[in-house]
Amino acid sequence: MKPSLLAVACTALVLVACNGASNANGAQSESAAAPAAAVAKTGKPFVSTEVAKFDEPWAMTFLPDGRLLVTEKEGKLKVLDVASKRIGEVSGVPAVDYGGQGGLGDIVLHPKFAENGIVYLSYAERGDGDTRGGAVARAKLALDGNGGGALSDLKVIWRQVPKVSGRGHYGHRIAFDEDGMLWISSSERQKFDPAQDMKSNLGKIVRLNDDGSVPTDNPFADQGGVTAQIWSLGHRNALGLAFDAQGRLWEHEMGPAGGDELNLIERGSNYGYPIVSNGNHYDGRDIPDHDTRPEFNAPEAFWNPVISPAGFIIYSGKQFPGWQGDGFIGGLSSQSLIRIEFDGVKAREAARYDMGHRIREVEQGPDGAIWLLEDGGGARLLKLTPA
Repeated sequence: MKPSLLAVACTALVLVACNGASNANGAQSESAAAPAAAVAKTGKPFVSTEVAKFDEPWAMTFLPDGRLLVTEKEGKLKVLDVASKRIGEVSGVPAVDYGGQGGLGDIVLHPKFAENGIVYLSYAERGDGDTRGGAVARAKLALDGNGGGALSDLKVIWRQVPKVSGRGHYGHRIAFDEDGMLWISSSERQKFDPAQDMKSNLGKIVRLNDDGSVPTDNPFADQGGVTAQIWSLGHRNALGLAFDAQGRLWEHEMGPAGGDELNLIERGSNYGYPIVSNGNHYDGRDIPDHDTRPEFNAPEAFWNPVISPAGFIIYSGKQFPGWQGDGFIGGLSSQSLIRIEFDGVKAREAARYDMGHRIREVEQGPDGAIWLLEDGGGARLLKLTPA
């Protein structure tokens, strides 16, 4: 296993070195964010409250009226009335190829949702024979008076190319920037080489107009085809996208055996996978580190051992004023919530909070609370508020 400066400095065993004073549970006492006594009691500067449970949830997003849309991998879109805790179902969801890491994925609102009612869904889609790939569709959402709703006018606007065998590494996270451009993380489907193939959109970060067409100012737009969609390449399994207050796009992705990454996404840049990585192949074969090939864009932070990142926000709320501008990443294998501090284009793990369960998704609520979805069957929806 290759050494990681971040891991050496920031694992739970050495939070004192990385984060200053720590309590008996190994978590930093952030007295500016919560009373010291409360933090010392729980080991966390927040209180975690269970709000609801879902079956294999994958993503969530808040509606303008405060209700919450939640996707479940098997192919269901749920709507939760947070106040009453009533859960309804939205019909009209596209058929998904459920299995492995595949199924219904991300859910985001159009930037002008209040005017047009349009939502975007990502999901795994079956192809010819034993093939499948990620897809993104947009549809109009109408909620009814019975706690549920329906999608209509559904249209697929993007697909992974090519469809391949296997049910891993779809990625298909979705985000909009302040200009209304649509960004999609397209993972390499555990096929390695497509991440460097410019005639495939696997292992890439994709930038599109909101209708799925290709912006003329994309870095490879003049090459046409799927190449024109590409903003950056050389990615493995990208499961988090978030824009900071300056409009910079940050992405996290799972490494192989080691080397989970947090990257600042730059126009036309190559992040090196599978040629370089700060991890190794699962069979023990070495992958050269990023510092051996400076022509590739190296991560701003990486983890050995891995955290298995999933879900990502950059916080802008008022409930945790000391955390404004910080990132929050859900940890699957690490069963944690990881807080990231940014200094311009630099990033580091600042704290890690043991949640005792795999964390699949992170979202910021309308009131500035932080919301988490656990992974798997009977997964809890948790609301985090200051301790």
